[in-house]
Amino acid sequence: MGRSVLLVEDDARVRRVLKLALDDEGYGVREAATAEEGLRLVETMHPDVILLDLMLPDMDGFTVCRTIRRTSDVPVIMVTARTDSHDVVAGLEAGADDYVTKPLVAKELAARIRALLRRADVAPNTGPPLVSAGDLEIGLESRVVTRGGRPVDLTRTEFRLLAELARTEGVVSREELLEAVWGYGYFGDSRIVDVHVRRLRLKVERDPASPQRVVTVRGLGYRLAR
Repeated sequence: MGRSVLLVEDDARVRRVLKLALDDEGYGVREAATAEEGLRLVETMHPDVILLDLMLPDMDGFTVCRTIRRTSDVPVIMVTARTDSHDVVAGLEAGADDYVTKPLVAKELAARIRALLRRADVAPNTGPPLVSAGDLEIGLESRVVTRGGRPVDLTRTEFRLLAELARTEGVVSREELLEAVWGYGYFGDSRIVDVHVRRLRLKVERDPASPQRVVTVRGLGYRLAR
């Protein structure tokens, strides 16, 4: 049986085109025309990935994504007709793992879905089983992260990002993180990395405004300060 995709989109024509394209890729697609219906299906069908339109008739996609993130780390791809940087960043900060803009290219969308699902399935399997950075402990095999002995609740994407930094002693570039965490590089957007780093810092840093663990190396990328 194929992996399941929940498509939350109010435009019936867009839903029809995307469903046909994703059916051809072997996905089982369920559709929702409203935020309320989409949130209900998240609870009942437990999709493998969600395609979430930004503009819905009863609730905006930012609010829907934040609601999903309270209980689930399912990969979410925000679908938007806007290319404004603020909207893209806001969608990622609301908890989306990735975004695509309309008009959608079916093959690119399918590639992004495959990449997210592949990375969500594969546990990091290189490096020591436990990496310590100050009061932060990262279990690469157990997928358990603690700060000061207390569990840190990370999404799958946030964990993969932290684990990639933990496996590398030096600096990891944004391009390398796009490839390792999201599974693509050439059509990736480095803003995805920067926003997820900011979200990660909110959870693993004592003072996210002055990070001591996930450190920016200007012009190069990021590193985990041990």
